[in-house]
Parts: sequence; C-alpha cells; structure tokens
Amino acid sequence: MNWYDNAIIYHIYPLGFCGAPKFNDGGAVVHRLDKVLEWIPHFKEMNVDAIYFGPVFESVEHGYDTTDYKTIDRRLGDNNSFRHICEELHANGIRVILDGVFNHVGRKFPQFVDIQEKGQGSGYCDWFQNLNFGGPSPCGDPFWYEGWNGHYNLVKLNLRNVGVCDHLIDAVNYWIEEFKIDGIRFDAADCIDFDFFKRIRSFCKGKRPDFWLMGEIIHGDYNRWANPEMLDSVTNYECYKGLYSSHNDKNYYEIDYSINRQSGANGGIYRNINLYNFADNHDVNRLASTVNNQSYLPLIYTLMYTMPGIPSIYYGSEYGIQGRKENHSDDNLRPCLHLADMERENITLYKHIVKLGRVYRAYPALRTGSYERISITNQQLLFKKVLGDQVIYVALNLADHEYDLSFGTHMEGLVDVISGRALEVNNGNAFVKMPAYSSMIIVADDIVNIEPDAALARIAAAEPSPEPELIEGARYRHFKGGEYELITVARHSEDNEELVVYRSLSDGQVWARPKAMFIGMAGEVRRFTRI
Repeated sequence: MNWYDNAIIYHIYPLGFCGAPKFNDGGAVVHRLDKVLEWIPHFKEMNVDAIYFGPVFESVEHGYDTTDYKTIDRRLGDNNSFRHICEELHANGIRVILDGVFNHVGRKFPQFVDIQEKGQGSGYCDWFQNLNFGGPSPCGDPFWYEGWNGHYNLVKLNLRNVGVCDHLIDAVNYWIEEFKIDGIRFDAADCIDFDFFKRIRSFCKGKRPDFWLMGEIIHGDYNRWANPEMLDSVTNYECYKGLYSSHNDKNYYEIDYSINRQSGANGGIYRNINLYNFADNHDVNRLASTVNNQSYLPLIYTLMYTMPGIPSIYYGSEYGIQGRKENHSDDNLRPCLHLADMERENITLYKHIVKLGRVYRAYPALRTGSYERISITNQQLLFKKVLGDQVIYVALNLADHEYDLSFGTHMEGLVDVISGRALEVNNGNAFVKMPAYSSMIIVADDIVNIEPDAALARIAAAEPSPEPELIEGARYRHFKGGEYELITVARHSEDNEELVVYRSLSDGQVWARPKAMFIGMAGEVRRFTRI
C-alpha cells in the first residue's frame, strides 16, 4: 500500500490563490507563494497528506502556457523560495504534487521562438505537432501548427519526438532531485501519447517507487490510462458529476450506480484503481454554486470522503465559497484567498470537513475498504465499507424531514462518529432517527469523539477502563514505540475540544491531537502509555 492510497489531497491553483497578475510581464520576482507557509496549520488540522499545486512553472498567462519547465513563475517566487516551501511542507508531513503541463506549451517557449526566428532552419521544427510551412497560423506566424483544443496560444508538443520527451523527463528529474516532489498530475492526459506515459512511469518509479502519477481524464475508460504500465490514478469526472447531481435531483440511485459500476464488490470495472475524487476544481463551478441547497454540502463531502477513491479538497471550498464561470472566464473559480477572511465563511462546513479528515485517518476501512450498498431510496442511502474485520456503515438522509434508519448488524454496539450519538441495537437490528439533511458514519469503536459513559457502554459491551491521568512533563510511549513528553492539555478555540500537546523525544517536533485519541485504544492496547 502506497502513501497515496490513504491520502487526503488539497488542491491549490497558485496564480489565483496568490492574487498574481494575469499576465507575466517578465519583471521582478515576487514571492507570493510563500503565503502557503501560513496555511500549514490549516492543512494539518484538515489531516491533509499532500498539496497538489496547479501550474507553478514560468508561463505567459494562466500557467498552462509554459515557457520554462525548470523555473518557478516569477509572479509566484523563485526556485529557492519554492525549495523552502517544499522543505517546510515535507517537515510537516505534507507531500508535494506538481501540475505537469506536458501536452502543450506557450508561444514564448524558447524552442518555438527559435522557429519564429529561423523558420525552416530551426532544429526544433519537429518538436511541435503538425508544424508545417504550407500556410500561416491564426496568430500570424509564417507556418501552421496544431493548438491544443483549437487554442493557438497553447502550442501542442510532438511527444513522438525523442528530444521533446528527453526535455520533459529531464525537467521531472530536476524537480525530484532538487525539490523532492512526490508526484505529478498530468494536464490533458487524454491527449498525451501512451508511449510517453510508459517511459515517464518507468523513469519516475525507478527513482522513487512511491512516486504518484495522476492524469486529468474527463471521458473514456479510465483503465486505458490507469494501469501497471502507465498512471496510478486519474480524475474521477464520472463521480464528480454524480456527487452534486444526485443531490440536486434527489436521486441517490445515480451516484450509487456509478460507485458500483466503478468499485462495487461484485465486479466494479475500476476496482484495481484508486481514483482521484473531487467535488470541484479550477475548471468547474464551485460546489457551493452548483448545489440547489447549501444543506447538501456536508452530505456531499461525507460521501466523497467515504466512497472508494482518494478524496481531495479544492482550496476554499472547505468553507463553502462560491464561484462560477462568467463570460468564458475561469477567474471566479480561482480567487485570491486569505485564511483570516475565511472566518466569515461557512465555518460549520469547515468543522464538518475537519471531522471527516479525522475520521478518515482513524478508520482504515474508510480509506481502502470495499463498498457494499445495503439499502437505497431516492433520498436515503446506506452502505458499508469493509476491510478485514473492520466494518463501517455510512448513512445519508437527503430529505427535509427526519428519517427512521434501521438495518441489520452483527455488532452489539454502534455510534455515529460524526455526532457522537449512540444507536439503539437490539437483537441484531440497529435503529436511529436521522435528522433532515444529515449524514452518519457509524462505527463500533468511536476513537474520534469523547463519548458519554452510556455510549461507551454500548460500544465496548463492558465497563470502560478508567480514563488515564495526563501529567504535564511526563513521558509517554506510543504503541508503535516512539517516546514523547506531554507538554500540556489545551482547548481548541473554535469548538472547545480538548487537545493534548506533546513533543517527540527523538527529533523535538511538537504535535497536538484530540485528547480522546491520545488516551484512546489502538486495538486492544492504549495508544499512549505513561513510562
């Protein structure tokens, strides 16, 4: 199992996130991307494992018109500043994924400029797809070339040319060697030559077996691109649409059909692929601007975090910010954000997503367990995720009224880990009233919340052991062997939750986690034991 199979990914479009000028005028370097460092505590609170940066290479305008694959766009900073960003993210346990725009380049790409200057005498005429001197281009060049999707500011590369492939792989090697990046997202992957993918996979996996390769695929059979010879994963556009439209249309059959088709226990066609799941991104309207009712947002994110695949959050959407395409412009989807301003946005949604991150981290079955639907109506869905002996139930109520949920179970005690509410379980049947527009993640052993004694009694089927005393300055051993000094017990400023702050005795790093997790059980042993 690789790190990315268990990851939560946070997606940033850097030029928008930083409020960079729309066009690169070739002027002074401005270290705007350094603001990412201020967001590291935010990422950690969300249990983010990796930041997927949209284009950061030097470009003409929006980043997808690259001019230099080995240089950070001067509107964002320089290579030294980005190296520091990568080092800080890695030091905080957060990996780095870069956007590889390898299908096309900008018109100021040096090899293309060489053709503009030298004509047929340039040594780079074969670097670009279908370039010929039989007539002018729409941009006034004395030659014609293929633009990506009809956009002639995006000059399509000829990936059958060995020199082009060498140039791109040399750039990838640079970012791996010098910045220790952990993965690449391939833009317009459906347009990229398969042999190039095979070659770059062999190269990257040869350097780092856990290097992640993910492609942007909108239509088609995902197995064509995600397989042992090419990419590890692709964008799950099928379920992106199903996530919002099944809620807008009050039709859970739609998303359940897609999940079963892809990953169902009885023969899903993508069962061997961990697809990249998302609710919105830099190319589509924000989720909060797409749903008919803002009450659907927590349900959609619960589903995205618990369905098969790798969950991701597009920057700012954890606060429910809105944004739509207007006048053929994506600018509203890619705003400049400041973390302090987010306190005015949807804090309730943010807290819900933080909780989902903790739950996702706590229960392996949610991350990689098999999917099995138990019951479904237009407005209610109940499924379970199973990994070994661990069984997690996920329930969604899309109705505007309470719903009486009941289902059979072999477990004697169950609790909704989102709310901390215990379910009634009698003679192999579980019962609970679900509020309107609500979701539940139902478990046998709630290690995320501090439950009342009654809930503990139902969960443990026995009297719980006394809560261990926490002593400042005392040493504690983690069940995996690490030793730590307890600094203090603090309270979260937003929800008053108790947090244990402790320092590693091996490297001095300071950590914080919910008290319930610190004193809780890891299987049959305490997670931390005083020494």
